[in-house]
Amino acid sequence: MTETIEPLFQPLQLLDVTLRSRIVMAPMTRCFSPGGVPGQNVADYYRRRAEAGVGLIVTEGTGIDHPSAIGSGAHGESNIPVLHGEAALAGWRKVVDDVHAAGGLIFPQLWHMGVLRTPGTGPFPEAPSSRPSGIWGPQGGSRSMNPEYVERMLAPTEPMTESEIADVIAGYARSAASARSVGFDGIAIHAAHGYLIDTFFWSQTNERTDRWGGDPAGRARFGAEVVKAIRGAVGPGVPIMLRYSQWKQQDYDARIARAPQELEGLLRPLVDAGVDVFDASTRIFSQPAFEGSDLTLAGWTKQITGKPSMAVGGVGLSRDLLTSLAAGAVPENNLAQVLTRFERGEFDLLAVGRSLLVDPEWALKARRGEPFKPFSLEQLRQLY
Repeated sequence: MTETIEPLFQPLQLLDVTLRSRIVMAPMTRCFSPGGVPGQNVADYYRRRAEAGVGLIVTEGTGIDHPSAIGSGAHGESNIPVLHGEAALAGWRKVVDDVHAAGGLIFPQLWHMGVLRTPGTGPFPEAPSSRPSGIWGPQGGSRSMNPEYVERMLAPTEPMTESEIADVIAGYARSAASARSVGFDGIAIHAAHGYLIDTFFWSQTNERTDRWGGDPAGRARFGAEVVKAIRGAVGPGVPIMLRYSQWKQQDYDARIARAPQELEGLLRPLVDAGVDVFDASTRIFSQPAFEGSDLTLAGWTKQITGKPSMAVGGVGLSRDLLTSLAAGAVPENNLAQVLTRFERGEFDLLAVGRSLLVDPEWALKARRGEPFKPFSLEQLRQLY
C-alpha cells in the first residue's frame, strides 16, 4: 500500500503557498479555548499533526469579530476560540509559530454560527442571533438534536437587515486581516452544515425576495460578498478555501442543489468572488452527489468550477460521523477508493477528520501501511 498512496504525498501549489502533501486536517470543533483564547494545549494539538506529515491544517471553527458569531449551539458548546482581541491573537500566533516550526501550514476556519447559536449565550449574550429570513429550519427533518432545543429554536425571529448584513461581512474581513497579522498561511470559510452563510445558500432558511435571496445566484450573494471582503483584507496571493455542504444539522437529508446546474448557479458567484479551493463536505467521501452519475460532490465541484476541490467524509473509518458517535467506528483502510477517485482527477486534497482527531500520526501510518486507531467517544475524551 505504501507505493500506491504516494500521490497523496506530492506537493500542491495554491497561489503563494505550497502544500507538502495532499492530506489536510479537517476543521473540527474542540472547545478547549477558555474565554476564546487558544493556549499552549491548542498549539501542541495542531503541532503534533504537522509533525506527522499533514500538508495543511484547517483549524476548528473560530469566531469572527461580530457579537452574534459565537454562543452555545445544540450541544451546549463553549470555550470556542475567536479571531479578535489581543489575547486571542497572541494565542493564535503561538499556534501558527509552532505549526510552522514543525514544517506545516495552517488556515483558520472563520465561523459565524448564525441560526444555530442559542440566543442569550456567548461573549455577547445580549446580541440577537443572525438569521437571513428569521427561520431556523424546517419543522421536520432528519436530525440528532435535543427536541427541546429544536422546539425552542423553531420560533421565527426578525430577518437580518441590510445594515446587519454589512456588519457581519465587515466582521469576516477584520478577522481575516487579523489572521494574516499573526501569520496564518491562508483563510478557510465555514459556509456549511446549517451555519450562517449556509442558511443564505439554503432555500429552506432563505426566503428573502431582495438581492440576498431568490435564485441560486441570489442565495450565493452573501457568501460571495464575504469572500470579496476577505480577499480585499488579505491580498491577491493568499489562498481562500470555502467549505459548503448539502446536509445541514437542521436536516441531514437537506440539499442546496438537486442537480449539477443548480449547483453551478450557487458556486459560480463564489468562484468569481475569489474562492481558490472548495471543501465539499460530505458524510461519506465516496457517495455520488446526483442520480445518474457516480461522481462525488468534490468531483462535481471541481468539474463545475475548475478550481481545486477537497474530499472529506469517513476516510479511514467504517461509519459516518452520526453513526460513529452512537456506536463507534471500526478503522478501515479505504485509501484504495480514495486513490481511485484521486487519480481520476475528482479532487486535489483529502481532508481527514475523526481519524486525525484520535491519532496524530494517522498520515504517517497511512503512508507506511500501518493499522489505524479505532474511533470512539472514549478516544475523543482523551484527545491530545
